Amino acid sequence: MPQPPKATLIRSLLASTARGWRGTQVLRRSKVPGKLLVVYDCENDPHCRLLRELLTELQLDALIQPCPHGGKRYAKKLPPDAQLPYLIDRDLDLRADGLRACIEHVLQHYAHIDVAAGLLGSWPMRLSSRLASALRGDAGLNAQPSRAARRPLELYSFESSPYSRLVRERLCELELPWILRNFGKEQLSDWGPPNLRLTLKPWTPKPGGRREQMLAETGKAQVPYLIDPNAKVELFESVAILKHLDRYYARE
Repeated sequence: MPQPPKATLIRSLLASTARGWRGTQVLRRSKVPGKLLVVYDCENDPHCRLLRELLTELQLDALIQPCPHGGKRYAKKLPPDAQLPYLIDRDLDLRADGLRACIEHVLQHYAHIDVAAGLLGSWPMRLSSRLASALRGDAGLNAQPSRAARRPLELYSFESSPYSRLVRERLCELELPWILRNFGKEQLSDWGPPNLRLTLKPWTPKPGGRREQMLAETGKAQVPYLIDPNAKVELFESVAILKHLDRYYARE
């Protein structure tokens, strides 16, 4: 299968390592909102990363409205003094402005946990997230000319996935809205690439989990997996997905 440039992939691996591979495992199943959470987000922003890690660990999906530097498509919808991440909970008609408010809301209303917000937004967490951002440079940070998408794309991803990160960065740069389908590891045997998972037995997905569902529908259980309703395509593999995004949405 085609691979991203080695240097790009190594830097993405190092970014995940800097964060201790948070945003990999589903730690707690959350209550599912009736309407998707809406998150105004910049992929390489250190604060936004901390919220996305939590969403993976709670297996919470969200509609991502990308706000890269210089972007106007979604940033213009925010209040003038808004901070990223900015979360809208349409079930509760609630808006959370900034990292601490977003984390507190998600933990209280969807995980029923109050005590972890201070830890997840603490300075060690922020510092290591800044390091992860530095390792990615300006990838996923600045807006680039693009054709607007009529309907949001859909991406199966988990936050620490080095390959999924490359796709999320490009979606952000092109200001393409997308539905984040969090696909965190559901059991120990899910760890590792699809052909080298941590199990001595033939790998089987967790019953009732997202991997079981994807395997039944597509014959695979891996990320990134992109569904583009505008182009009517469904794609695995980061290289193929990036080529599609550039061909269909990027403008010179």
